Amino acid sequence: MSEDSLEGSRAETEPTLSDGLDRVGEKERRDFLVGISAVAAGALAMLAPIGAAVVSLLDPLRREKLSSEMVLVARTSAIPEDGSPRKFTVTADRTDAWAAYDDSPVGAVYLRRSGDEVRALNVVCPHAGCFVGVAKDNSRFSCPCHLSSFDLDGAVDDPTSPSPRDMDTLDVEVRNGDEVWVRFQNFLPGRAEKTPV
Repeated sequence: MSEDSLEGSRAETEPTLSDGLDRVGEKERRDFLVGISAVAAGALAMLAPIGAAVVSLLDPLRREKLSSEMVLVARTSAIPEDGSPRKFTVTADRTDAWAAYDDSPVGAVYLRRSGDEVRALNVVCPHAGCFVGVAKDNSRFSCPCHLSSFDLDGAVDDPTSPSPRDMDTLDVEVRNGDEVWVRFQNFLPGRAEKTPV
């Protein structure tokens, strides 16, 4: 074999510098594509838990507000016949963000009887949201926080009273002869108008 043919066959079989650079460039491109594919697959895998978290966090905002339905509060026999007020706890099933509570206290009302008529007043003072009490002589309601004063019908009875409005009246129905049902709801304190919460 001649020397020239030997060199020619060596040249064909030996890698050149450009061949090495092509292989290195191809390996870098392959590694880059593998890395990008891994990041994309990881991002796709995270979409499900992130989506579930967002739905869970926003769920309370999507729910409809609890409608103020009538709630059984008492029987007429539990309300004094002489017209004096009696305080009753209002209980209802409620859902608060992510938890559900069965038959839990949601507020309280004063019920008064006048013949067959029953009246309900929310116990929360319209001035600052404190709980109104009944005076010792049962002649009026008074708020211990800022001395708001109301007559037994819930009307402000003292011109110096800081309450901007009368006590909040609530709708009442007597069903089945002796069941007292009340449409319980709270109202924003400190306002002259009766605005539901």
